[in-house]
Amino acid sequence: MAELRNFDLNLLVAFDLLMKERNVSRAAEKMFISQSAMSHVLQRLRQQLDDPLLVKTPSGMMPTQRALSLVEPVGLLLREVETLIRVPEQFEPASSQRRFVIAATDYIEALLVPKLVERISSLAPGIDIHFKRTSTLFPAAPLEQGETDVLLGFEVMLKPPKHFRCEKLFDDYFVCVSRIGHPDVTAALSLEDYIALPHILVSRTGSSTGQVDAWLAENGRERRVALTVSHFLSAPMIVANTDMVLAFPRRTAEQFARMIPLQIVPLPLDLPHYDSVMVWHPLRDKEPAHRWLREQIRAVCGELED
Repeated sequence: MAELRNFDLNLLVAFDLLMKERNVSRAAEKMFISQSAMSHVLQRLRQQLDDPLLVKTPSGMMPTQRALSLVEPVGLLLREVETLIRVPEQFEPASSQRRFVIAATDYIEALLVPKLVERISSLAPGIDIHFKRTSTLFPAAPLEQGETDVLLGFEVMLKPPKHFRCEKLFDDYFVCVSRIGHPDVTAALSLEDYIALPHILVSRTGSSTGQVDAWLAENGRERRVALTVSHFLSAPMIVANTDMVLAFPRRTAEQFARMIPLQIVPLPLDLPHYDSVMVWHPLRDKEPAHRWLREQIRAVCGELED
């Protein structure tokens, strides 16, 4: 009985041609080898499969029952292999009906979705986009299995493993946001005055501290967190109607300030800038559709820089 590890899979191509032609000479021509070489291949097939496969008769070469039973599965197998090794077809966004899944933080979603959807809708009206919120753990399995196409967020929070592709899109930093007319918030806000104010903390995980609290603790200070919320987008609305303040990424703060009465002042803390990144699995590197999606995300981020 033939075992796969000992079977020359190239023989299946010859088998397929021999079954179609039922003639050694014509099959040899199709494989661009000599008749004697094809006869040798047929002999190897007979040995590997332990069957005559093709038998001479007065009316020509006739396949055995064993050979006939293999014709369809071998043909299907060869077509699947051809599909696997064929150069991918060009992606046509204008006619594509594809669906992309993007995992992102609510910050990224608020910042990029309006312009990204506008851009994709104009270039590829048949494409659907599904945004889903990132989990607290890095979603390695969905990215590897193709359930998620790309992941967007702050690199320091996502902490992508080194074998994933990670590309910087832009950076951002935190500012202090308060309602317009707040009596204790000015552009010259000092650290002491800032600490004395009631604060809102956005915590997706339910933690009672954040990056601002970590910086203050390192410098022997502490603030009062008067309210903790789990949703990034609700915090500016609350700030606009209270005397609470919020440490918020500048780009999104500016978006909200165009819609609701908010003022933005420098945060009196020496926090670093944070890189927003796009992460994907290297298995998707060469996929034309996936490359197109990444190009659109880069273009929209380029408009942010402009």
